[in-house]
Formats: sequence, C-alpha cells, structure tokens
Amino acid sequence: MTHEVIEAHTKSQLKVLSEISAIAEGLDIKFWLRGGWAIDFLLGKVTRVHDDIDLVTWIQHRERLENELFKNGYEKTKVKKEFCDRQSDFCKGNVEITFSYITRSDTGNLILNGLPEWVWRPDSLLLQTFILHGISAHVLNPTQLLEEKEIYEQIGRTPRPKDAESKKILQRIIDETWY
Repeated sequence: MTHEVIEAHTKSQLKVLSEISAIAEGLDIKFWLRGGWAIDFLLGKVTRVHDDIDLVTWIQHRERLENELFKNGYEKTKVKKEFCDRQSDFCKGNVEITFSYITRSDTGNLILNGLPEWVWRPDSLLLQTFILHGISAHVLNPTQLLEEKEIYEQIGRTPRPKDAESKKILQRIIDETWY
C-alpha cells in the first residue's frame, strides 16, 4: 500500500470510530476498544495500519445499537454461526467493525457472551477515556489485551507478526505506565 492509501484507510477508520462514538453516546451506551486501535489509544498515536475496528459492549445493548447502526448506513455482515452470540460484524465503506458482547456469568464473572469458559479480568473495563485525533474512547485494560493475545496462541491461532509486536508494546505499556 502506498502512503496515501494507508493514510486514507486510517482516516476512514477514525471517521467511522468517531461516528460510532457519537451513536453510542446518543444511546447512552458505553463501549471499549480492543485490538490494535486500543493500543493506539493507550499510546495516543497511530502505530500501524489496522485491518478493522474491534469494540466491546454489553449484550443488553445489542439490539438498540444494531438498529441505530443500520439507520446510519452501516451494513451487517455475516458472522460464523459459532460466533453469533458473541459478536456482530458491520461494514461502512471499506471499514470493517466487530462488536463483541460481554455479560456476567451466573457467578458474576465478566465473560464474552456465549463463551462462559473465557473469564475476563475483573478490571478489564477501564473507567477512564483516552483520546486520539480528537476522538475519546474507553479501552480494555492493557493486561486484558495482552492476555487475549496469549489465549489466542494457546487455543491454536497462529500468531501473526503484528501479534508479536502488539505483545511487546502492551508489555511495555504495562511495565512503564500502568498502575
């Protein structure tokens, strides 16, 4: 990709993220970034080209959020059957967006909806917001983000070069700035 194409792609994703932030605020729905954009918001700068935008919100917001995204020109894309309870995938222009849904298990643990065996850290959902290019967003705790990368490897997902780099960055964030 040329520099111009990379810059246009990043701008498109930031525009969509800004729109989603406004939609969520209008619905009084809180969401958290995960994946590469979460790292960028934690660092306060864009570090690389991102394939998509990964977001997390509570399962009880799913229907209202999906309806509002439709109204605002987002197209729902097909999700693998085994992931239907856990996420909704959307596309707007050339930007792909995944909303993962969280809930609490019967014992009160924070889990990905439909995946009770994957218990998240109690401190996964940071209260503070981070700002990047004028967009304010919550992000998942960097320790949670790092643990996710490690869990993916444990369940057999082949690590990608960007995963190794993300793990280094997350460990540095945790070591240097995390409380």
